[in-house]
Amino acid sequence: MTDSSWHDEIALREASLVDAAREHAAGELDDDTYAEIVAREEVALAALRARTPQAATPRAPKPRRRRKTSRLVVGLVCLSLAAVGIVWLNVSLRQAGSQVTGGIQASTGQRVTQLLLEAQADSAANNDTAALAAYQSVLQLAPTNVTALTEAGWLTFSAGSASHNAAIIQVALRDLRTAVRLAPNQAAPHLYYGLVAYVTPANTAIATQQFSAFLASHPSRGQLAVATPYLRALHLLR
Repeated sequence: MTDSSWHDEIALREASLVDAAREHAAGELDDDTYAEIVAREEVALAALRARTPQAATPRAPKPRRRRKTSRLVVGLVCLSLAAVGIVWLNVSLRQAGSQVTGGIQASTGQRVTQLLLEAQADSAANNDTAALAAYQSVLQLAPTNVTALTEAGWLTFSAGSASHNAAIIQVALRDLRTAVRLAPNQAAPHLYYGLVAYVTPANTAIATQQFSAFLASHPSRGQLAVATPYLRALHLLR
């Protein structure tokens, strides 16, 4: 990300917060919608501000060290994903869910495609903060993009778990639930939501439901490899 685009992205996010506050004050946004917008924009701004343009060099793995500080078992899931190739999983998810819905104009669609490619490159470099910022930018342009909802949900959940921030975790869960609702026959949203539910206390029933739907969605071999330990733990696979 160049210095100019970095500043432009921050300005866009800050303007979105101002617009949301004005619309909320005018009664055009209800409290829940306003809270969701604020939480989402603050997550994106925090990711952007933590990554100066000079940080866009290959010395990326700071997010990985931060993730290890989590007191939840998210780290175990991340290790399992890495063991079967998280880069491959991101690419396969992007291929499966890259369709943008909602009648977006061609220029906007091109920008969405560009942002998804940037997020893919950032994920491949283990630069989660940059990938999350790119996915959040996609959601600004295409709120129903299943790929962005799914991967932003996963990355936001990881960030919220590492910082013990329940509000951020709720934003992540909303994104994942929306992805599942929009693409009930796609395996990837069920997989990510199932992983999140599995590592969250008292959500075994949701994890079982999501992994069952995952199996019914005809997952690929790679996705099955990621899910197998959890399917067996939930007695869904022998």
